[in-house]
Amino acid sequence: MKTTSGQKIKIGGFVLAGLAILIAGIFLIGNKKGLFTRTFNVHGLFKNVNGLQVGNNARFAGINVGVVKDIVIVNDTTVKVILTLNEDVRKFIKKDAKLSISSDGLMGDKLVLISSGGTNSNQEVVNGDQLTGVNPFDVDKLVDKFSKIADDADELVGGLAEIIDKVNNGKGSIG
Repeated sequence: MKTTSGQKIKIGGFVLAGLAILIAGIFLIGNKKGLFTRTFNVHGLFKNVNGLQVGNNARFAGINVGVVKDIVIVNDTTVKVILTLNEDVRKFIKKDAKLSISSDGLMGDKLVLISSGGTNSNQEVVNGDQLTGVNPFDVDKLVDKFSKIADDADELVGGLAEIIDKVNNGKGSIG
């Protein structure tokens, strides 16, 4: 079967449309991940990263401005979190800004929050700067404390119930 020029034009159009969709998809994904924007890196040191992962968001003033590029164990008590941030937010982030790890919602992914810092510093961060890391609140310790408090309260209520029972039965000095 011989192909006609009309069929060749249709096949060429199909191939061009497929390539256009592929290129558009690459640009859409690239813009989402910041592949085609100018960026810079900053890092912070933490004692515990509480489930933070590479690729999680970094937020400044409630806006996603970058991602976690890498997480490196420095020593047995320190973890270094490296962030890649968009160049257009550099003018708002000062050298005394603080990094903290938080959750996106009640049970959501972890993310790094960047505070604007104090009003004393006018110096913008530069590529590779270290910002102060604020260690996250340890929920496991809180749960342990609450369980100990609940156990103590249970023991106290049990003792009070015994005393009230004795009083109701006419035993003891009050009974």
